[in-house]
This record gives sequence, structure tokens and C-alpha cells, in this order.
Amino acid sequence: MQMEQAIRLIAFAGVFLLVALWEIASPRRPLLDNRRRRWFTNLSLIVIDTTAVRLLFPILPVALAQLVQTRGWGLFGQLDLPFRIKIVLSLLLLDFIIYLQHRLFHHIPLLWRLHRMHHTDLDLDVTSGNRFHPLEIVISMLIKMAAVVFLGTPAEAVLAFEVILNACSMFNHGNIKLPAAFDRLLRLLVVTPDMHRVHHSTIVRETNSNFGFNLPWWDRICGTYRSQPEKGHPDMTIGLKEYRDPQKLTLLRLLIQPFTAP
Repeated sequence: MQMEQAIRLIAFAGVFLLVALWEIASPRRPLLDNRRRRWFTNLSLIVIDTTAVRLLFPILPVALAQLVQTRGWGLFGQLDLPFRIKIVLSLLLLDFIIYLQHRLFHHIPLLWRLHRMHHTDLDLDVTSGNRFHPLEIVISMLIKMAAVVFLGTPAEAVLAFEVILNACSMFNHGNIKLPAAFDRLLRLLVVTPDMHRVHHSTIVRETNSNFGFNLPWWDRICGTYRSQPEKGHPDMTIGLKEYRDPQKLTLLRLLIQPFTAP
């Protein structure tokens, strides 16, 4: 698809800058960990994850979706639906699949070893939304590509979904303060920072809640929604109880963390 990389880069840079400035203007919580070390680690992971995907996958989801469309594969290839309906359904179904994937990464021990790296961040800010182990990104990519083939998702929907997913991840990991009344209304449509922050609590029952990234509806429908943390947002502890030493959360240690015990 023409301009795909430009669209991705402009969207990423624009949302990153907006949320980063918002965090300065209206922070939700004081940051406890060293910002320079955290940002180096989290931004380095973006580079590593992107490189891993480019090296391991000869074809990426948008190009795969174009091939699927051409061949008439997948569910939507067999249904005579208006193109706009296919786009909307694709966005909804892909988001639900990511919600289910997120739950699997929490409840299957082998997958949790990969995903827990994301939860070791001692603070949450715009960079936390891209703090994922490269192996988790590879598995997530395989799941997404399987979904594209099974659904026959239009390429336009795949690109839109990936851009929205990345933007929402940076937004709902942001250390930004929203008026309480506005947050209650907004979380009816999208996962807000206060809603997702509960998911990063050290309390296990809170960690295993609010799995959504884009849409908040799946958590409500599937019974995994939790409105607020028990201790309140200013006093809740972010991260994992087993990983509290910042000196052990360096880039190299995080990369080998799935292969070590807490």
C-alpha cells in the first residue's frame, strides 16, 4: 500500500509528541524511576522489535491482506458485504482478537514469561506502550497474520487497526490526568489511562483485569473490567512485586528475563 510507512511514522511521531507534552503539562502521578534510563530502554526496544519483525517476516500484515483480497480468501472474501461494513467489522474483530491474545499472555505461564517484561516498568508513561519483548512481538505478529488470513481483512482495515492500536497504546499508558467526569464518559468508547493503569498494579487481581488496548467493551462483556485500583491512582504501586530493583531492569537484563527466574 502506497504511503504506508509514512502514515505509520507520522501517526507514531504525532501521538508520541502529543502525549509526551501532555504528561509534562498535566501529569497523573510523580515518576519514581530514572526517566533517562527508562526511556533509553523502552525506545531501544522499539528499534529492536521493529528490526526483528522486518528480518523475520518476508511479508507483513498489510501486504498479506492485499494478497488475501486478491485471492478471495477468508471470511469476508466469501460474504457479499459493503466495503465499509467489512472495514468496521474487521476493526472490531481484530481488536477482540488482541484482547483475547492479551489474556492468553497473562494466563499461559510460558507466554507470561515473555509478557511480564512489559509489566516490570516501575512507572507508566508514553514509552511504556511500546515496551514489549521481541519474542512477544513475533508471536503477536503470527497471531495477527493468521487472523488476517482467516477473516480476509481488507488491507485498509489492517493498516488503520495497527495505527490505531499503536496510538491507543501510547495514549492509555500515558502519565496524563483527565477530569474524572470526562474519564468516565471517554472510557465508554476507548481505554483511558486511568482504566489501563489498573492493569499495571502489583496486586494480581488488578493485573488480571482491564486487558483492552483500544476498545473498553470486551472487558465489560467478558467480566474482566475493574473501574479503579483499590489504593487509588496516586497511591497504587506499578510493576511486579518480584522486580523492584531498577538496576536489574536494564535493556540486556530485560531481553534475557524470560529465560531466568524472578
